[in-house]
This record gives sequence, C-alpha cells and structure tokens, in this order.
Amino acid sequence: MRRIASIVLVCLAAVSCKMVNQLTDTANELFHGEVVARVGEHKLHRAALEQYIPAGLSSEDSARVAQRYIHAWAEDLLLVEMAEEQLSAEEKDVSRELEEYRRTLLKYRYGQLYINQRLDTLVTQEEIERYYKENPERFGLERPILKARYMIIPADSRSLKTLLKKMASDDDSELLEAETLASTVAIKYIDAADTWQDAITLAQDLGTDYKSLLGAIKNQFAKLPDDAGNLRVAYVVEMIPEGKTAPLEYVTERIRDLILSARKHALESTLEQDLLEDARKNNKFVIY
Repeated sequence: MRRIASIVLVCLAAVSCKMVNQLTDTANELFHGEVVARVGEHKLHRAALEQYIPAGLSSEDSARVAQRYIHAWAEDLLLVEMAEEQLSAEEKDVSRELEEYRRTLLKYRYGQLYINQRLDTLVTQEEIERYYKENPERFGLERPILKARYMIIPADSRSLKTLLKKMASDDDSELLEAETLASTVAIKYIDAADTWQDAITLAQDLGTDYKSLLGAIKNQFAKLPDDAGNLRVAYVVEMIPEGKTAPLEYVTERIRDLILSARKHALESTLEQDLLEDARKNNKFVIY
C-alpha cells in the first residue's frame, strides 16, 4: 500500500512539474509577446524583433526589414548549431583566441586611459599656422573649392532678374534685400559667400553633380535648369581650382586633428618605452 502511494506521489510530482513548466512557458510567451520565428528551442518574439525596425517605415518596408532580420537571426543560430555538431572538440576550443582577444582589448583600453590622462588637447592657432607652413604638400586640393551664393527658383519667376543682380552685389544692403526677396519667391536661397566648401557639397545642395556645376560657370554664374521648371543658380564669389594648396581656414580643423594624432602617437611610444625601462630597473624584464 505504501509503495502504491509512493508511486502515485511521484506521478503527481511529475505532472505538477510539467504543468509548472507549461505555465512558465505560457507566462514567458505572454510577457515577451507573440513568437514570430523559431529555430529549435530558440524563439524570436515580436517585441525583440520590433527593436530592430526603424520608426517611420511604411508597412511594406517594415515587412522587408523584419524578414531580413528574421533570416539573419535564423542563419546565425543554424550556423552555430551546425558548427557545434560538425567541429571536433579541439576545433571548438576557442580559449586561446579568446585569451588573445582579451589581452588585446585590455592593452587597448589601458592605452586609451594612458593617453586620455596625458593628452594635451589644446592646439593654438600659432601651432596650426606653423604646421600649415611646414607641410604645404599635405593640403593640395583634389577638387575645386568655392565660396558662393546659390538658390533654386522657378525659372519663370518675375523676380529672377532682380535676384540675380542683387545676389552678385558687394553691397550689404542689396544682399539683405536679396535674402528677403528670396525668402518669398525662391525654393531655396543660401548665402555661403564667407565659407569655403567642396564643389561636390555645393553641387549636391543644388541637386546636381559637381562637373555639371563647374562646366556651367560663366561670368561667375552657373545656371542649371531642371525638369521641374526650376532654375538652379550659383553665384561664385571665389574659387580655388584643384591641385592648388587649400587656404588655411579650409584646413584648420584637419590640421588640429593631425596635430592631436601626432601627440597620441608620441604618447603611445612613450608608454612602450617607459614600460620597458621601468621593468628593467625593477628586474621584471631581463634579457639573457
């Protein structure tokens, strides 16, 4: 009788465990949301998938992004599963590679800490000018750069002739009038006459390619009609052709970065030398 009772209790316990597991799985499903894909025991829930879909997409684009992610998720799991099955125990042992990666990561992080604690980030204008004068070969232009005022305007606008005249003026009051007028009749108007910019940047802002823009320049004006009935106009205040040395103001930030980069390399060399010297002094590093 006692034996029968024990068997009944074991059966009840097994059933109870199964029910608990089922209830746990159900709770997980409810918590994580609808399952959208499964690979073996791995499940991808809608909530996790939605984190990888950018907001603002159309339903069609969202579906395509979701499908690509689901396929990538499944391929990753299946590839790992196949590797686990097909590779030998020796081939699956990645401890050496992990240790090498760990060492590399630690060295990198300490190097960054060492540099951040010692790097002087102040670069004076005098240093920038000296670097510019000593390294002119570094600043040859690959493409022309320009200072320009430009606009996109309906080609049949009655104000076009007036705007063309005023945007080419040297008089501040007329330039202000040009901006005011353009704000009401032009689709776009930009006065970048004080800023150097790459010909590609200007062309892109006008919705064309830079070769077409440069080829259209006549008497400082480039006028490019489009298929929508608009005219894309640039008045070139100043231009430096490719092959010439870029002006200092155009490359100032680049020079600042170059100087900081040189300082970082110097600190890296100092770190390596200091480590070796300290280790020799303390007998931690000995060559026999």
